[in-house]
Amino acid sequence: MCGIVGVLHFKNSTHPIDSELLDQMRDTMIHRGPDGFDSWWSFDRKIGFGHRRLSIIDLSETATQPMRNDDQSVVLTYNGEIYNHAEIRKEIQEIRDFEWKTDHSDTEVLLRAYETWGEDCLEKFRGIFSFAIWNEKKQKLWLVRDRVGVKPLYYSIYNGKITFASEIKALLKDPELKREVDEEALYDYLSFLTTPAPKTLFKGIYKLPGGTSLSVDLDGNLEEKRYWDAFDETELNQSSEAEIAKDLLSELKKSVSLRKASDVPVGVFLSGGIDSSTNAALFSEGETSPIQTFTIGYEGNYESYSNENHYAKMMAKEVSADYHEKLLNEEDLFEFLPKMIELQDEPIADPVCMPVYFVSKLAKDAGVTVCQVGEGADELFWGYAHWKILHRLQKLNDIPFPKILKKLGLKALSLFGQKYTYPYEFLRRGIEGERVFWGGAEALPEALKKKLLSKRLKEKFKNHTSWSSIDLIYQRFKKNNCEPSILNWMIYLDLNLRLPELLLMRVDKMSMGVSLEGRVPFLDHVFIKKALSIPESIKIKNGVSKSILKKAVRGLIPDELIDRKKQGFGVPVREWLLGRLGDLVRDELRVFCRTSGLLDESEVMKYLDEPSTARHWYLYNLALWHKVYIRQEELDL
Repeated sequence: MCGIVGVLHFKNSTHPIDSELLDQMRDTMIHRGPDGFDSWWSFDRKIGFGHRRLSIIDLSETATQPMRNDDQSVVLTYNGEIYNHAEIRKEIQEIRDFEWKTDHSDTEVLLRAYETWGEDCLEKFRGIFSFAIWNEKKQKLWLVRDRVGVKPLYYSIYNGKITFASEIKALLKDPELKREVDEEALYDYLSFLTTPAPKTLFKGIYKLPGGTSLSVDLDGNLEEKRYWDAFDETELNQSSEAEIAKDLLSELKKSVSLRKASDVPVGVFLSGGIDSSTNAALFSEGETSPIQTFTIGYEGNYESYSNENHYAKMMAKEVSADYHEKLLNEEDLFEFLPKMIELQDEPIADPVCMPVYFVSKLAKDAGVTVCQVGEGADELFWGYAHWKILHRLQKLNDIPFPKILKKLGLKALSLFGQKYTYPYEFLRRGIEGERVFWGGAEALPEALKKKLLSKRLKEKFKNHTSWSSIDLIYQRFKKNNCEPSILNWMIYLDLNLRLPELLLMRVDKMSMGVSLEGRVPFLDHVFIKKALSIPESIKIKNGVSKSILKKAVRGLIPDELIDRKKQGFGVPVREWLLGRLGDLVRDELRVFCRTSGLLDESEVMKYLDEPSTARHWYLYNLALWHKVYIRQEELDL
């Protein structure tokens, strides 16, 4: 797991690569790769790669990157892990006869796989990755992000060149790249707590969507391809429920086992929920020494969030694990905020970034470099309570009521002061022919967003909604899905938006901030296919969340953990907003409104007078980002 960066100058560029600048861009990401670094540039200085290394598999110097093939015609810089690299190595050895440079480097396997199969090599990989390959013979740059989007890859095209990196801050090191807000991306951020790919909050900086590749030639021509889609060729499983549960657990065991491969210590984030407890149980199988588990909680008791550490301790005891715990308080948040903004690059408006960072640091301080995490299970197995509500609302909306009656209902809600609520928003979506479900995490309804926008942006976006940013995902869903149901749309959208650009980015950016790699067994692409093949009737059986997953793991983890009420990983931000944090939010947002011209100060202040909610945090996160990355000012908390 590493940090990568690169620059390609097009034919019309008269400037060679600035090798000193390339190294500076690379070294903005020391936290992603503290174990080593190197750079490479072509003889004519038209292209260069940089790499920061976090050594995990094959710790030898021979595995250093950027890595070149024997005749120097192919160069690779790579961030990630190919879990089945040993299997692919054997397959290549049966096809080709050459001398390997490394003993067991997955980096060399990726390079040799590209030599062997070209771009079709992607079909072989079971892992997480973002990488760049320069093919000297074809004079082409190839950028790739893994199927689900666990690892990020950003790029920008300007002044006759393309630059790319694992983090936006590396791109911004180039003084030629302007720092401007993408206003449409900002509008979407206020809907989704993040920006849907390919946009970022920086105008002119893009992120490669998960499951896609981008080819770039010397003329500056770009060709983006989607090489994987969650529902491609997925066939419904016709087996019995018991057989499906057994098969599901078997595949999950393989996924967890693959993610144990490492030449450095590996642990497990443990919350005490079904997902992390299952990871811990499967990870412990076959181990001869105690596994390392890591848990975060909070000092004191809060109405909005209750510690679940006793469940985590129960599970750790169940598998005889070494249990590590840290309790956080409000001061930890204040101390962390500058680091959070630095690591995020663009706002990830989820306060859970805080506990993810501290649980990662807890693991790193204990000598662990890799941890397995539980993201993905809720999205695949009907794990969120609010999904059930939205599922029912979509069913109701699909009943062919006359549109005039819906419009009358909308008017009535407005008259009763409900225009800025989600009941109004959901009905509005139905009238406009949009889907009710816009993702597992939403920030502000359309009417409330428009109310908070500055006068200029109100006019700019008066006929615009954020549906335009997910409509392409919906069109792809309708084309590829073998069972185009309401639930499958919800799963598909979150696999393409909330998971890669919010949940997985908070794991990647916060864990890599302390030089720790996060691995995600539930999002193994083979396991995803298995999960998506399960008929909806089994997934939502009796309205029980995660019904089939619970059936699969019963007997593996204690029933008390399976049957308890789900809470989710959270932060008591509502209570903290009532104290010192609330004052900071108000002060920072007042300055943001005045300096950015993006939000209406009067409306924002009125909004902050309403009862404290996590929504205030979303605006605060935005304001802090703008201060640091656009105005380039220090955070003074």
